[in-house]
Amino acid sequence: MTDDLIRAVRESARSEIIPRFRTLAPQDVSSKSAPDDLVTAADLAMEARLSAAISRIMPDARILGEEAAASTPEVMDRVAMPGLCVIIDPVDGTWNFASGLTTFGVILAITLNGETEFGLLYDPLMDDWIMARRGSGAWYCRPHAPAQKLSVSPATSISDMTGFLSLSLFPKARQKAIAKGFPAFRRVLSLRCACHEYRTLASGRVSFMLTGMLKPWDHAAGALIVTEAGGVARMLDGRAYVPTLQSGAMLAASDTETWSRLRDHFAPRVGL
Repeated sequence: MTDDLIRAVRESARSEIIPRFRTLAPQDVSSKSAPDDLVTAADLAMEARLSAAISRIMPDARILGEEAAASTPEVMDRVAMPGLCVIIDPVDGTWNFASGLTTFGVILAITLNGETEFGLLYDPLMDDWIMARRGSGAWYCRPHAPAQKLSVSPATSISDMTGFLSLSLFPKARQKAIAKGFPAFRRVLSLRCACHEYRTLASGRVSFMLTGMLKPWDHAAGALIVTEAGGVARMLDGRAYVPTLQSGAMLAASDTETWSRLRDHFAPRVGL
């Protein structure tokens, strides 16, 4: 089943995303909740094509797509319902994609009774992906090559850490306090793309990712993949992350010790 889903993601991306990259006309791009919250013709076409494929592969599963949720918010309830749900972000990093930047991807997760069982982070340009099934590790995959098992980075001091954090995902009132904590790190970055931030964390290139916005299409797959690579993904208040949570701050880190240090560093600044 998951092999069929991966094949559907790759085929759909070849048909709907790649031909539109750097060829979008002005009428192919519009805003949703804010001027930089974009949707393109590629997002809509990819979600429609992939949703149809998922319905054929998993006819008993509900589907939660980012663009469907934007127009029909009640579909957000599907992830909390009993049974299977497939969550898709058809083009993660839409602002990058629309701006001609190469840092974008496709995210797919399968949940069972509200918990993630499978996650996929796909790069359409490179045609490679990182995937995880619960209890089976995280793997980097590409066509015609053996899969490579992934591991997160070893623990290190905060001064040697690089991580991902986008201030725009936190309330304005907290942004200055959070930013004052940045100089403690080697680097604090934002790729504007959860797909590639999670790929980078699961591959051991950075130590953490902190977000103040919880959308299941952004985090359900990545949180599982980081955990299967040996990391930790929890709410900043200590609760386990599950894709049914839609508010609060979530911290993914390379190990429990690192997560605890980062929690102590960020929690007062976030306001916990």
